[in-house]
Amino acid sequence: MQTIDVDRLIDKQKSLNEGAIRFPTFQPGGWRLTRYTQSGYFDNDKKLHDYTPQEWELLLHAAEHKPKHPDPEWGKTVQYEGIIPRIEKAFLKKQSKEIMSRKEALNTIIVTKTCPVCKGKRLNDTILSCKIAGKNIADCTALSIDELLAFVASLPSNAFDVILTELKKKLQHIVNIGLQYLTLDRRTDTLSGGESQRIKMVRNLGSSLTDLLYIFDEPSIGLHPMDLQNIAAIIKQLRDKGNTVLLVEHDPDLIRIADHVIDMGPASGKNGGEIVYKGTVAGLKTSTGKTGLYFAKRPQINNKPRSAKGCLEIEHANLHNLKDIQVSIPQKVMTVVTGVAGSGKSTLINKVLPKFYPEATIIDQSLFSTGARSNLLTYLGLSDAIRTLFSKANQVSDKVFSRNSLGACENCKGIGIEKIDLAFMDDIEQTCEVCGGSGFKPAVLTYHYHDKNIVAVMDMTVEEAYDFFPDKLYRQSFDMLLQLGLGYLTLGQRSDSFSGGERQRLKLTKELKNSNKIIVLDEPSTGLHPNDTEKLLNFINNLVDNRNTLIVIEHNLDVIAQADWIIDIGPGAGKYGGNVVFTGTVADLLKD
Repeated sequence: MQTIDVDRLIDKQKSLNEGAIRFPTFQPGGWRLTRYTQSGYFDNDKKLHDYTPQEWELLLHAAEHKPKHPDPEWGKTVQYEGIIPRIEKAFLKKQSKEIMSRKEALNTIIVTKTCPVCKGKRLNDTILSCKIAGKNIADCTALSIDELLAFVASLPSNAFDVILTELKKKLQHIVNIGLQYLTLDRRTDTLSGGESQRIKMVRNLGSSLTDLLYIFDEPSIGLHPMDLQNIAAIIKQLRDKGNTVLLVEHDPDLIRIADHVIDMGPASGKNGGEIVYKGTVAGLKTSTGKTGLYFAKRPQINNKPRSAKGCLEIEHANLHNLKDIQVSIPQKVMTVVTGVAGSGKSTLINKVLPKFYPEATIIDQSLFSTGARSNLLTYLGLSDAIRTLFSKANQVSDKVFSRNSLGACENCKGIGIEKIDLAFMDDIEQTCEVCGGSGFKPAVLTYHYHDKNIVAVMDMTVEEAYDFFPDKLYRQSFDMLLQLGLGYLTLGQRSDSFSGGERQRLKLTKELKNSNKIIVLDEPSTGLHPNDTEKLLNFINNLVDNRNTLIVIEHNLDVIAQADWIIDIGPGAGKYGGNVVFTGTVADLLKD
C-alpha cells in the first residue's frame, strides 16, 4: 500500500524558499492552488512556520466540504478538501498519466509499505477464511510453481477432476520452461524481459487452435543457454501442432533449430533491407553474409586472461534469493557474471555491489533523462557545433537551426509530431502536417551547409556523417558509435525511440575516456548480431586496457568466452539459486 509521509510533505513545503513561500502546494499550480488560496480559510501572506496546529489540520486533513466564507471568485460548486486526502484520491487510488508526469515529485512524499490489515495479501478476511487442505488462496499463490503443482496433485477430488487436470497441465508447462521458481502472486512489472516472454509463450501451449502464425521477436533475450533449450522445446511443440512459427533472432542456438533460415543484410540501416540468404542451416554456413561467416568460424576462448590488480570484496550478501554469499571480484580485468535467468546475478551486482562500492557506475538499458526534442546529436553533445556550422555558412543566428528556439515549427513546437491525448488510453501520435515531421519551420530548410539543409543532415546515418564532417571533434564521437555497431543510427533520431540495447551502448560511449572506475554492464549483447558482439568486445577491452574494472552480467557465450574471470551464480533460479557455483578463468570453467 502507498501512504503520504506527512512529515516529509511538511518539511518539503517549509524548505521551499526557507519557509517564505506564500502558500503551500504540491507544486500543481493553476486551478488546484485556488482551492486553497480562495477557500477563505487562510491568510495567504502567512508563512508556514507560523501556522497553528488547527490550521495545519485544516490544510492537510480536512474532509471534502463546501467552505462557509470562500473568496468571491470561488466557484459555486467547488468543494474544499485537505491536501492529504486530495493527493490520495488524485494519485494513489487511481492510475493516470498525471501520476507518471509527477512521479519524481510524488516519490519524495510517498511511502510504500505492506498493508497492516491484509499483510500484503490484498484479500479480505472472508475470502482468506476459505481453505482447501488447510491453505487459503493467498497461501497457494505464495507458493512457488513447483510447490503449487505438488499441492494440487495431492488433492483427491473426483468432482473437480477436470479442473485439477487442466490446472496441473498449465503449471507443468511453466515448470517445463524453467519458471518453476516464480509465484503466482508475483507482480508482472517485476518480471524480467525473458520471464515475460516465456509466460506469453506458455499461454499458447494449451491452445487447441492450429494453422496459426506465431511471431516471436528475439525470444532469447535475457536467457541463459540452458533456458534456451526450454524455449526451443516450446517452439517445436507449437510447430508440431500444425502451426507456423517465425522467429526474429540472433542467437545461434535458436537459429540452429530452424527448418528454414532467411538472412537479412548485407549490413544494417540504409545498407540493409536485402535477402542475403535463404535455405537450410547447413547452407547458411557456406553463405557470404555476416551470419554465414559467423557460423563458419571456430569459436575462440580467452587463453591469456589479464592479471588482477586487487579485488572487490562482497560479504554476507543475502538480498532476495542470495544465500549469505561471499565473493571476490578481481580489479582491472573483465569479470563476467553468469547464471540462469533468476539466479541472482543482477541482485548481486546491481543491488548489493553498490552498497559496498557506491562509486560503481551501472550502465543499464533504462531510458535517458531527456526532453521530447532530444536526439542522437543532443546526446553526443554535438548539436551546438552543428548549428554553428550552419550559422557561419549562412550568416544567420545559430538559434534558427534549433527546434527549441527560432527554428521551431510553430504548429508542433519543434517536436515533429502532434499528440492526441485520449485520457486513460495511449496517446495517438501523428506526423506534423506543417513541417512533415522535421520539427523545423519550412523557411529553415532554405539554408544549406555543403549542399545539405539541416533536415538532410539530421537524416544522415552515423556512417554517412563520419565522411561528411571532416573535423576531428565529430569523427571521434562517430567513430565510437561505429565501434559499437551503431553506425546505422541517424543523427536526428529521437532519444525515446532507441531500443534498450542501443541506449546501453550509447551510455557506454561516455566511459571510454575514463580510467580507474568500476563499470557494470547488464547484458550489453542484448539485440546484437554476433558480428556486432565482436565490435562490442573490442570496445569493452579498450575500457579494461584503460585500467577500469569491468563487470559484465551476461548470458552470451561469445562474451563469456572472452572473460578474464567468471563468477557463476546458481545452480538454479529463484529459491534454487543465490549461491556462487564457480569462480575462475574460462579454461577452468570448461573443466568444471
